[in-house]
Amino acid sequence: MGQPMAANLAKEGFAVRSFDLNGTGSSSSVQDAAAGAELLITMLPDGKAVREAVLEALPALSSGAVVVDMSSSDPAATRALGAALAARGIELVDAPVSGAVPKAIDGTLTIMVGGTEAALARVRPVLEKLGNRIVHVGPLGAGHAVKALNNYLGAAGTLAGFEALLIARAYGLDPKPMLEAINASTGRNSATERKIPQQVLTGAFASGFRLALMVKDVGIAYRLARDLGIDAPYLREALKLWRDAQRSLPADADHTRAYEYLKRRSAPARRKPAPSRGARARRSRPRRPPRRST
Repeated sequence: MGQPMAANLAKEGFAVRSFDLNGTGSSSSVQDAAAGAELLITMLPDGKAVREAVLEALPALSSGAVVVDMSSSDPAATRALGAALAARGIELVDAPVSGAVPKAIDGTLTIMVGGTEAALARVRPVLEKLGNRIVHVGPLGAGHAVKALNNYLGAAGTLAGFEALLIARAYGLDPKPMLEAINASTGRNSATERKIPQQVLTGAFASGFRLALMVKDVGIAYRLARDLGIDAPYLREALKLWRDAQRSLPADADHTRAYEYLKRRSAPARRKPAPSRGARARRSRPRRPPRRST
């Protein structure tokens, strides 16, 4: 995600320095990339990686700089990091995105922003080059909360879509006309519109979003509900299924391979053949006492 986003900013005339642990950035270290920057953007796998990177960059940042975390992070950790940065005169904005790699490439991400109005005004010119829909959803941490809830809804819809496909196939339905009907009706979601036709039916299983990240995001939503005292049984069950899928699939599996987990899980166990109608009828008749001979 970060590579095409940085490329889009450079293409729009911003002076961009980047660093990535995989060696693809233009700088040799986090501090080298952050030195003198007005704006530091993080796009990393989780909040722990964000905190480590930002604190490593901190000595190179000047007071008045703004940090924008565009990762999917835990809102509680985001607020804690915001407090640590505020003590150094640096403001934090959480601005997670939706749209995956294709929309990162063409600059049409949806961006959910948490932070002050003033901070958003400062970073908006940059965000506008990365996404075509910027929604200010509340104070610091709100962006990451909305992102977690969005990904939970996507994760639940993905499981539901995969289950519907398994049922349809067991019934003997052709998936393509079934999906055409569903996608013109109220059951459509990202799984029926994109994931099933593009990833499952083709056997590609390469959406670009790892299963481990889906588990992480649904876990954030679950902890948010738990900490707020909200009983969310559907969320709890969705998290359990995603965690079970993670345990049964390779560590680097794409999240769409959860279909394979559900397929194995739903395979009918070997059972004794059901008794015939006649046998059931015979069992249901009352037994007559044996006749006595005289």
